[in-house]
Amino acid sequence: MSELRLTTKEFKGKDNLKLDIVVSADELYVIRTGVETNFAKSFLLAASLIQDFSKPLIIVANAGDENTVFCNLYDAASKTKIYREWSRDLDWATIIRDIQSLLGGASSTIPSTPKLSVVPQAVHPQDLRIKNIRTLLDYPLDLVREWLQFQDTNSPSQLHISKIDELVKTMCLAWAADKCDHPNHAESSYQNLVVDTVASGMDELTAISAWMQQLQAVKTGAV
Repeated sequence: MSELRLTTKEFKGKDNLKLDIVVSADELYVIRTGVETNFAKSFLLAASLIQDFSKPLIIVANAGDENTVFCNLYDAASKTKIYREWSRDLDWATIIRDIQSLLGGASSTIPSTPKLSVVPQAVHPQDLRIKNIRTLLDYPLDLVREWLQFQDTNSPSQLHISKIDELVKTMCLAWAADKCDHPNHAESSYQNLVVDTVASGMDELTAISAWMQQLQAVKTGAV
């Protein structure tokens, strides 16, 4: 496995967040699955135990109940199944971030041009950035369009990066509005867990997802 990333895919007119598993075999392949599927979670669960992704793996899709598919990972050399106990308290955003961190350290030895591109050439990176974050937050598209109209534009890519950052913050804090007792807590946690961690090198979608989980856990009294 050479890369793990989050992206969006339009389905029936709606954007859905996907997990892309980039596999380096005879060529580069991308296994795309919904980030909330049993396949994605069973894959992440097993992959979280792997420390060296340069070693070959066997990825097996196993059918469960109707419309359900699970993923099993095996060490290709020993044919041993990689297994981790399931828990409802698992932090999927942290697992994704940890796997991405390990893959990032080994990526220099792996070709970096997969057959399936996550970012279409015709889409500006900042437009895709807003699309992905809006999808993750389930933020209304109409509100994004309205915000852009106030900036006298119809595309995020036509704005200065500081304005795009402002739009991201606006969407995130709107999502957090009913998750915190005090607005200042939402804003300070956003600064610490999203802005600062992205500045230190973390993937933005992963950081926002982890921040969302943190606020939801606080609201439900899990922490």
